[in-house]
Amino acid sequence: MQPNNPKSEIKYKHVFFDLDHTIWDFDKNAEETLFELYDIYKLNEIGLPSAAKFIETYTRNNHQLWAEYHTGKITKDELRETRFRRTFLELGVHPDVLPLAFEDDYVKLCPTKTNLFPHAHETLQYLQNKYTLHLISNGFKESSELKVGNTNIGGYFQNIIISEIVGVNKPDPAIFEHALSLVGAEKHESLMIGDSLEADVYGALNFGMDAIYFNPFNAPKPDDVPLQVTHLKALIGML
Repeated sequence: MQPNNPKSEIKYKHVFFDLDHTIWDFDKNAEETLFELYDIYKLNEIGLPSAAKFIETYTRNNHQLWAEYHTGKITKDELRETRFRRTFLELGVHPDVLPLAFEDDYVKLCPTKTNLFPHAHETLQYLQNKYTLHLISNGFKESSELKVGNTNIGGYFQNIIISEIVGVNKPDPAIFEHALSLVGAEKHESLMIGDSLEADVYGALNFGMDAIYFNPFNAPKPDDVPLQVTHLKALIGML
């Protein structure tokens, strides 16, 4: 499927954004949180002498588990029960001394962090004047609402669509169908922007919507992904 050219006579009316890893800088916020919890829990005393190694290992495990959650292979509870336990065990922490409240404290603290990708407010303000903006997030209800509220981005979006509430995750076409029905939009006038090739980009393209791949780390772009940006401000020149 070929995308509509944003400069063509077919004008988008609705732009849908992903939240985590696209607007809200998940990895940076998680890193801040984990450095704090590393000290609070004195993880060096249970066999984790390097906070950086702990965060690196957690980030890898968390990304893998979120990929499984996107595709319905695991549940929210399984994701939350597994990511830190797997990380601690992988790094050699004895099962008898695993900090059992670590996940709960992480979930409470991380969504209060406010790091966005550069130029997020500037870009969203610009786009808000030209399009009707919406969020579609595979995140969880309580944490997504905190992230949006604490960063003051809620005012840019007419609708905030959270997969946990809808009952289906991107890339399932049902969540895109739900989103378009909710806002009264047609596929040809709608655009999805997100960092996940599988959930956001292919999810939208396979549904029949155009998509832009947000690729801040400049990973190799697959040939079948028509459009990408490596920073949010590039959207101002593109749309």
